[in-house]
Amino acid sequence: MKLIVGLGNPGEKYKKTRHNAGYIMLEALSQMWDFSSFSEDSRFRAFLSTGTLSQEKILLAKPTTFMNLSGESVYAIAHYYDIPHENIFLLHDDKDFALGEIRVATQSSSAGHNGVQNIFDHLKTNTIKRVRIGIGPKPEEIPTDAYVLSRFSPEEEKQILELKDDVLEFLQKEFI
Repeated sequence: MKLIVGLGNPGEKYKKTRHNAGYIMLEALSQMWDFSSFSEDSRFRAFLSTGTLSQEKILLAKPTTFMNLSGESVYAIAHYYDIPHENIFLLHDDKDFALGEIRVATQSSSAGHNGVQNIFDHLKTNTIKRVRIGIGPKPEEIPTDAYVLSRFSPEEEKQILELKDDVLEFLQKEFI
């Protein structure tokens, strides 16, 4: 079993914000793969979707713990299903990369991303494979929290969704 986690914040207030790039990408992949609809599972404090790719069961998760506490949810899911760290993959925003740019990270720091750091802390490893989705560059005059919680324009959201083929290609090559 593989676990793919899209990071974001739950609720209408945060929908389509830059910090929810992971949620947005995960929802697009779920639809593209024709997985089950996301449903809330209170045991894991997450919305889950499941399906099979290449004869491998895949669990998609959107933690409902809010971004900075994502590790609680990821740990609970990984522990319950006995998913090894090498079978966990994160999709998350990165303010330091240009909008629409993606970079892959393994065994690297959280680069100041509190949600990623919380997952590292709970799993006691930084070896989790990640796709960092560019939402920047962040203007210097805007505080980081205000920037990441600002909404994408319709054009920016379209640009993020256009990345799904690149993300899918990477996941199929490296992970699935």
